[in-house]
Amino acid sequence: MDHATIGSGPHSLGFAIEDLRARWMEIVALGALLAALGVVALCFTLPSTIATVALNGIFLMIAGVAEIGVGARAKNWARVFLWMVGGAIYVFAGLICFLNPIFASLILTLALGAGLIATGVVRALLAFSQPSGASRATMLLAAIATFLLGWVIVVHWPWNSVHVLGILLGLELVIHGIGWASFGIGLRPRR
Repeated sequence: MDHATIGSGPHSLGFAIEDLRARWMEIVALGALLAALGVVALCFTLPSTIATVALNGIFLMIAGVAEIGVGARAKNWARVFLWMVGGAIYVFAGLICFLNPIFASLILTLALGAGLIATGVVRALLAFSQPSGASRATMLLAAIATFLLGWVIVVHWPWNSVHVLGILLGLELVIHGIGWASFGIGLRPRR
C-alpha cells in the first residue's frame, strides 16, 4: 500500500500501523536517541537535576502568568483575587525553581519521597481490599516497591536532592527510549 491509498481510506488502526511500518527505522532511531540521552542524564545527574528543575520553573512561571491573565478577566472580585493569588504562587514557585534550582531540588525531592511513601501505603491498602490471588500479590509488590523507593529518597534527603531528579529523568529517558526502539523493531516488515 502506498501513502496515497492509506491516507484516502477509512481511518483505522490497521492503516495507522501500515503507515508507521514504513517509518520503523525512524522510530528505532528516536528510541536510540532517547536512550542515549537518558544515559547522558545518568552520567551527569547534577546538571540533569538543575536543567529539570529550571525547566519546570519556566513552565510554572508561564502557567502563573496565564492564571493571572484569566483572573484579570473574571467578573467576580472573589474569583479575581483567587486567580491572582494562585497565579502569583505559581510565578513565585517558578522563580525559585529557575533562579535557585539546587534549593528547589531540595523541596521537590522531599515532596517526591513523601509522595511515593504515601502512594505506597495507599496501594497496599487497595491491594488488601482485593480478593486473594495473583493480582493482589502484584499490587502489593508494586506498593512495596513504591514505598521503599520513597523511603530511600527521604532517608537520604537532603544529600541526594541534587541527584534524584536527574537519575529519575535519565531512567525515564532510557526506559522510554527502549520502549520506542522495541516498538519500531516490532513494526519492521517481515520477510
